[in-house]
Parts: sequence; C-alpha cells; structure tokens
Amino acid sequence: MTAMVILVKKVLMGGSSLVVQWLDLGFHCDGPGFKSVIGELKILHALAKKKKKKMFVAFLFQMLAVSRRRLVSPSLSMTSCRRCYRGDSPTDSQKDMIEIPLPPWQERTDESIETKRARLLYESRKRGMLENCILLSLFAKEHLQHMTEKQLNLYDRLINEPSNDWDIYYWATEAKPAPEIFENEVMTLLRDFAKNKNKEQRLRAPDLEYLFEKPH
Repeated sequence: MTAMVILVKKVLMGGSSLVVQWLDLGFHCDGPGFKSVIGELKILHALAKKKKKKMFVAFLFQMLAVSRRRLVSPSLSMTSCRRCYRGDSPTDSQKDMIEIPLPPWQERTDESIETKRARLLYESRKRGMLENCILLSLFAKEHLQHMTEKQLNLYDRLINEPSNDWDIYYWATEAKPAPEIFENEVMTLLRDFAKNKNKEQRLRAPDLEYLFEKPH
C-alpha cells in the first residue's frame, strides 16, 4: 500500500491535523506546491464527511494524479528527487538525501543520424519536470529536423549530461549562466527560442501530427 493511499485513508478517518499527518508519513515539499496539495486534501476530507461519493471518487483520481507530480516519499527520494549533478549544485545542500551518481554521458558514435534525431525527439518530450518538457519539445519541433549531426550531438549532450533538470531550464532562460562546455550554437538557439518573441501560447508539448506533414 502506497504512502499516498495511507494518507487518503487517514484523511477520510478524520484524525489529527492534515499537516501533522503529512509530516508523519515523511513527505517533504517546499513552496506553493505544498500549500496547494494541503488545500486539496482539505477538500477531499470535506467531501468524504458529506458522503458525496461521486464527487469523492472523482477527486480521489485527481489526487492520485497530483501525487505523481508533487509528492516525494522517503522511499523514492534516493532515485527521483536528487540525481547527483556533476556541475554546479543548488544552494540547498540536501544533506538528508542519498546521492546515487549517474553514469557519465557518452556520445553514441554508432547511432545513425535518423535514429539519433528520433531519440532526441522523444527525450525532449520526457526531460524531467513539465517546464523542460514543454520548452524542449517545442524547441525540438522547431529545430531538430534541420540540425546537422554536430548540432544534434551538442543538443544530445545539453539535455542528457546534466542530471539536475532545473539547470537546463535556468540556462535556457538565462536565469543562471551555463558552464562553458554548454556555451555553443545550440544553446544560443535554445535561448533565443525561450524568449518567445512571437508571444506564442506554450502550455503543453505539441502533438506529433506535424511529423507526418509534408515539408513546405
């Protein structure tokens, strides 16, 4: 039984303060995400007390989806919360986390250019947190098909060598300076794209139908 299910059961039973229950289960979450989930748990508790079963079931599914995005349990923290970045680290030392080093990035010299392009398209859509997935997937739609093999290798290194997901986003948006090794033509393209000069709505990753459109 997952910690999330235990938490939901405790909420349904009433019990003590939601915040205390949260901490008893070992969840740690900073910033607005914490307040948001606590608010959602209060709504869940209210629905359960009023015995509004249909609304409760719908909300339970929503909470389970939220838990996948926002909750980090002690059992998962060693693999998903801290990924042991091999460059600049955040100001938070996170000494309570267990670090598991990732294998160093290596260029795939035996990979065809089309296979590399397809892999990078997938990885651009599945790169850590939502902000990266949206930015990189839209960037890939705009530029990946036109990149040279050299540029593809630079992009491969950029999105796969750093294991701190936020660093990629901060470099692209110029919130933090990038290490010199990543200062190249692809980083310039990504930064220019991130400025969104045309004020496009960038709310989600693009659908893949564009892959089947005939080139203009």
